[in-house]
Amino acid sequence: MTEVLAAFSLVEHAVSAAMARVLPRELSKRDPLVRPSEHADFQSNAALSLAKDAGMPPRELAHALQQELCGSGAVSSTVSGPGFLNLAVADAQLWGLVEARLADHRLGLGLPLASTRTVVDYSAPNIAKEMHVGHLRTTVIGDCLVRVLMFLGGDVVRQNHLGDWGTQFGMLIQYIDEHPEAQWRGGTAEPGAGEQVSVLDSLYRAARQTFDADPAFVERARQRVVALQSGDEATLAVWRELVEVSTAAFQQLYDRLGVLLTEPDCAGESTYNPFLDEVVAELVEAGIAVDSDGALCVFFENVTGPEGEPVPLIVRKKDGGYGYAATDLATIRYRIRKLEADRILYVVDARQALHFQMVFDTARRAGWLTDDVEAVHVPFGTVMGPGGTPFKTRSGGTVRLSELLDAAVAGAREAMAGKAHDLTGDALERVIEAAGIGAVKYADLSTSRAKNYVFDTAQMVSLQGNTGVYMQYAHARVRTILGKAPKDALEQPIDTTLPLHSAERALILLLDGFDATVREVAQELEPHRLCGHLFALAKALTDFYGACPVLKAETPARRANRLALCRLTAGTLALGLDLLGLQAPDRM
Repeated sequence: MTEVLAAFSLVEHAVSAAMARVLPRELSKRDPLVRPSEHADFQSNAALSLAKDAGMPPRELAHALQQELCGSGAVSSTVSGPGFLNLAVADAQLWGLVEARLADHRLGLGLPLASTRTVVDYSAPNIAKEMHVGHLRTTVIGDCLVRVLMFLGGDVVRQNHLGDWGTQFGMLIQYIDEHPEAQWRGGTAEPGAGEQVSVLDSLYRAARQTFDADPAFVERARQRVVALQSGDEATLAVWRELVEVSTAAFQQLYDRLGVLLTEPDCAGESTYNPFLDEVVAELVEAGIAVDSDGALCVFFENVTGPEGEPVPLIVRKKDGGYGYAATDLATIRYRIRKLEADRILYVVDARQALHFQMVFDTARRAGWLTDDVEAVHVPFGTVMGPGGTPFKTRSGGTVRLSELLDAAVAGAREAMAGKAHDLTGDALERVIEAAGIGAVKYADLSTSRAKNYVFDTAQMVSLQGNTGVYMQYAHARVRTILGKAPKDALEQPIDTTLPLHSAERALILLLDGFDATVREVAQELEPHRLCGHLFALAKALTDFYGACPVLKAETPARRANRLALCRLTAGTLALGLDLLGLQAPDRM
């Protein structure tokens, strides 16, 4: 693995070296303020920023820097406006970058996150309930962040914090016990895990209706909760069955979505039950959790209600039971002490922001969450229905995730029906599935995660615009060109002496900037930045095709160079799509 010095870094180093020769020592260490530019490859505003401290007019300082850059050979410059330094990387240098990235199996990307450990908490469906539209964003965004962090060398611990404990299980198990005719286990039909969970979901709703209407059932359900929590084997056996069937159903959806979560990543609420008593004792002993009308609560100076009243984090309820606040506190403590995380990411709905603020604050006060560990709530907006309304079924129910995926695959099938291709049979079905699933994931990831977005199947599977299908077609198109190229042309080395066409230059700079974008996603936790970069790359590829013949290039050397550009573009698109969790078919 060879990390390649990007053009941006090359230019930064060149400007910094020029500053060191022109400016006093204390000023030469300042940021060279290099940024991408529409007027050149890059632009530096250092002269404008440093002129006053240097005691020189900005243009005079810019010209002095320009003179120093003249001798570098790798970077040329011009001065414009009040003192902007427009910077261009030499053609030979850019061809050399293409050559270096192609020579490395990681396309020259380094491992900046080596020796770090990040815990990523995402997906977290509830046992005995079907996954629905509300689970889409956490699952897809979390999976992308996991992929990016892992690719950059990080040790990533995936955590699927299943909702597998609580009073609702006493209610459901009691209802199942009283309704043996409910064949959720299968009977002669032997339904799959997905169908079993669908039946359990309906049984849960029926149990809730009975619980709300029948006081006698409420009491029986509460006794069942006591039996569950005290370890009654018959009750635990049913609970284990519910967990087993549900996790199998979730795994079927994860496999279809192409996310990395597997059963060993499951660490449900019940995982932390053994630690609840000691966590609470620790908080009480430290004076952090205090009695409030029979409940144990943590209060915060900066968290108040509409009337200024304190809003507590309830660690233990009046009846002595623990809620999810206690579980989340035990969880963060475990992840810091046992998993030894440097960074913990909670990919959870934006509506939970206050809860995580209080949990993190409590963990800091308890001394668990120190300056050496970063805990981050990674919030996201809501998936909306047509017209920006809440996404519901016609009857007002929650839309199942499997139904969304089915609709997207059907849309991809329809979109591809009007497109010429030579795919048949299983190969065609695999591509349609990859396009449909990819369309859903890309639509989600290409939206700034803080924003809501409308689930529009027709737009998602469009072959035009910033869609997953468009990106997959861009990759397949460049693979097709490479497939038509003579073998000797693909193996011919790059001629770094050839001058660059402007379309080649634009494409190379975007290919070279992929590295920085991936690092940015890892730092800012915003996958839409990667989508935006790949879309810009796909558009630059189209411009390149239009301006620069590849297979019919003017000379063999030009053909070889352009084929090398196509190879690097194909590799970058494939890697980028993989980091997003999308497949990149070679044919579509």
